[in-house]
Amino acid sequence: MHLPNDVSPTDWNDWRWQLRHRLRTPQDLRGVFGDRPGLDEFLRTGKAFEVGITPWFASLCDPADPACPLTRQVLPDSAEACVAPFERTDPLGEDPHRVAPGLVHKYPDRVLLLVTDTCAAYCRYCTRARWVASGTGQPDADELDTAVQWIAKHPEIADVLISGGDPLLLSTRRLSDLLDRLAAIPHLRFLRIGTRVPVFLPMRIDAELVEALRPRRIPVYVNVHINHFRELAPLTTQALAMLADAGVPLGGQTVLLRGVNDDPEVLRETFLSMLSARVRPYYLFHCDPVHGTAHLRTSVDRGLELMRALIGFTSGMAVPKYCIDLEGGGKVPLWPSYVEASNPVELRVTGFRGERFRYVNQPATLAPDDDPVCPC
Repeated sequence: MHLPNDVSPTDWNDWRWQLRHRLRTPQDLRGVFGDRPGLDEFLRTGKAFEVGITPWFASLCDPADPACPLTRQVLPDSAEACVAPFERTDPLGEDPHRVAPGLVHKYPDRVLLLVTDTCAAYCRYCTRARWVASGTGQPDADELDTAVQWIAKHPEIADVLISGGDPLLLSTRRLSDLLDRLAAIPHLRFLRIGTRVPVFLPMRIDAELVEALRPRRIPVYVNVHINHFRELAPLTTQALAMLADAGVPLGGQTVLLRGVNDDPEVLRETFLSMLSARVRPYYLFHCDPVHGTAHLRTSVDRGLELMRALIGFTSGMAVPKYCIDLEGGGKVPLWPSYVEASNPVELRVTGFRGERFRYVNQPATLAPDDDPVCPC
């Protein structure tokens, strides 16, 4: 999809215009993606999670390809009506850990601050589908004050992850004021923002927003959600470059999705492309068991196979941590096991190519209280 004939370049590059003209109705979707079997009927039931696709992101999709990995992430599918017994509305168990409006305290030294329920576009596997786009999830000024005061009263908190919805859809002034207030809390060490805006709405990244994300007393890290190398279009890489040039550290998180990136070469190219755009791959998340997402989820065994295909075959900087986020246990890293057997004399391991090796353990030559002086 190229720039529509009836849209001026000025409008197309206006992020507010993009939001106002998101594809939301069956008619909007048919106009871009054509007829999809069962889609209209599914949308008419009213049971589908919110639909919203920016014209920009739609322009990156291939409507002629029913298996387009970008389309698959944002276009509703009638398969969403099938809910597996193990799928949950709150798959990460966040709601029981709310300690203030929009504030989730699930880990000992950090909190999740949910500042908006709006996204530029809505991923079909959204972990917070129960809450996002509800129209009730954005805290007002008093509720936000309560959340910030809670953080200020708890010195064990070192890190605040600001998420939603997408925090970069807040007004620049409101976002800057929030970051200023949090940075002034003495016990906080750094702030994080989770966003998909550089992919769904790269024209939102302008000079004023970049200034709002500047390092303060503590740094502000921006974690960008990127699932496929085709998402890194020139305008997106330019937006990321603006952030990086301003000293904003960029991390990347990816969700493993069937038919999108469950292929070793696709993942490898995605992570290398992220590094080229100065985004360090950090997490590869196993797709959460959200209602109606079985058609997008791989098995854990497949995820481990993909990690084996990356480790040793590409730069370590391009190999993120593969994690599964458990309802009661938080993020659990998953890693292929290379240790076959061990004892005090030897360690037997499998190399990344599958070869088996024997490594002779070096005996300890120093007692615990000895001074470890170099024998040379």
